[in-house]
Amino acid sequence: MIIAVDFDGTIVEHRYPEIGEEIPFATETIKMLIADQHQVILWSVREGKLLQDAVDWCKERGIEFYAVNKDYPEEKKENNEHYSRKLKADLFIDDRNIGGLPDWGHIYAMIKGKKSYKQVIKESLMGSEEESRPGKKSWWKF
Repeated sequence: MIIAVDFDGTIVEHRYPEIGEEIPFATETIKMLIADQHQVILWSVREGKLLQDAVDWCKERGIEFYAVNKDYPEEKKENNEHYSRKLKADLFIDDRNIGGLPDWGHIYAMIKGKKSYKQVIKESLMGSEEESRPGKKSWWKF
């Protein structure tokens, strides 16, 4: 699967043009997605030095993206008359989507299990109910 991931507000807290603190479990989850053979693209409004700072920040944490702000590593703006910053990804992970950014654990569960957000939330709620529910009482005692 091709997955485009935003930087500011998604991997790190919004502090643009600075780099904010990492959002919990963002880098670990992205590394897991890459290990699962997904092509993960950094998809950011950043350009020039600010983009390079973001790429370097990610590299320092062990993340090597398939591509950065393009569909594939070899894509060149200068040589492509049809070049567009609009990526052809199967999935976009961005804090600006409707409903905001789910936590990275839910994101991974959705991708790994090919489940909807609703399914993942329902399962996580069911799991917590099962754990907190006392054992079934029986009228039959030995």
